[in-house]
Amino acid sequence: MLNLTLGRTADCSGQSRRTFLQVGGLAALGLALPNYLRAASTTAKAKRCILLWMQGGPSHIDSFDPKPDAPAEIRGEFGTVPTTLPGVRFADPLPMLAQRTNLFSTIRGHDPQNGSHGVADHIMMTGHKFNASLPYPCFGSVVAKERGYVDGMLPFVQLGSAIDQRFNGGIAGFLGDEFNPFIVREDPSAARFAVRDLSIAGDAERKRLDRRYDMLNDLETYQKGVENSAGVVKARDQFYEKAHGIITSPAAKKAFDIAAESDRTRERYGKTQFGQQCLLARRLIEGGVQFVTIADGGWDTHTNNFKSLKDRLLPRVDRGLSALLDDLAARGLLDETLVVWFGDFGRTPKVNPTAGRDHWASAGVALLAGGGVKGGQVVGQTNANAEFVTDNPVYPQDLAATIYHSLGVPLHTWYKAQDGRPIELVPTGKPVKQLVG
Repeated sequence: MLNLTLGRTADCSGQSRRTFLQVGGLAALGLALPNYLRAASTTAKAKRCILLWMQGGPSHIDSFDPKPDAPAEIRGEFGTVPTTLPGVRFADPLPMLAQRTNLFSTIRGHDPQNGSHGVADHIMMTGHKFNASLPYPCFGSVVAKERGYVDGMLPFVQLGSAIDQRFNGGIAGFLGDEFNPFIVREDPSAARFAVRDLSIAGDAERKRLDRRYDMLNDLETYQKGVENSAGVVKARDQFYEKAHGIITSPAAKKAFDIAAESDRTRERYGKTQFGQQCLLARRLIEGGVQFVTIADGGWDTHTNNFKSLKDRLLPRVDRGLSALLDDLAARGLLDETLVVWFGDFGRTPKVNPTAGRDHWASAGVALLAGGGVKGGQVVGQTNANAEFVTDNPVYPQDLAATIYHSLGVPLHTWYKAQDGRPIELVPTGKPVKQLVG
């Protein structure tokens, strides 16, 4: 059985993220696939997108918006390093990204307007407030519906499982399960990395898969006679057919074959799970995947914030994201690939008694690169203690509008919810002018 959604994990709320859908491997692939191809807008600057999701909420003040002149209880333990932009400094665990600020822009005016896990996964990946009765589709699902397949490849892939789906984060919502991501839970830094259901060892295994597919066809033939909803049957037929084709596709196996990369390249990204996910994301977008989400957990640093950031979290981002940007630029792919980095929200400016920082709803940070977005920009600012935005605030709906604008998805696209209601994609957000002109 392939678990298409999250396994059991827990955040600081103490609540479990329930696994709420388990299906056979082939059906799971089907649920991840769109059932028809729609052309993208001809005005798109970005052909594809890589979203790096830092679940738990990265500390803005200990990363890309340090306050070296603030009191010690706010400033924290890190020093700062100069960037390539005059007067702009990053926290000192980020020296590599500090030397690449020409390749990306930093949104210091990010106002997440929320401080709750789970809800944040939905808000930040849709640009909409959480509504239990109307789950909105995430960015990747919208792109999957609008773009469909390229050369028979999966349109939407999620690397890692650190997305909270209790509040409909990272899923297709009212668009339907066929636009959900194909989730790769396996660690690409592992010595024997292989993606379940895309690895067919030999002829015997392929024959078993073909027999399984034939059985599913027989089941579908039976269900056509007992189900009244022709639309449901048609969609299921299409995603089974697409799933079987993807599983047996040499193009998919090639895209996921990270072992084909040289040791030097893999070392440059870092031999961490995050670093190798960045490298795998690059291979996937080269192979025709339209949208890749990298889901990285562990950023909920209520205790030992500085040790966690210095020893583990920031170095892997500094190395992996730097290598990804360098690689995309060297291959001529950065101009047509939008890269986005953010998390749930910011962290409290004042350090708590356990050397941690708690949830902070009124200030955070986000990075955008490529895809027609202007690099070398710093958008907005926070006050002297990083407590709130004082200039050019950018809200979640504005980030959503900027992402869709770059990808050529009209902001006033209308969809029908499953109950027939017309729903506008981005009714209030506006693209960030400093980034998209």
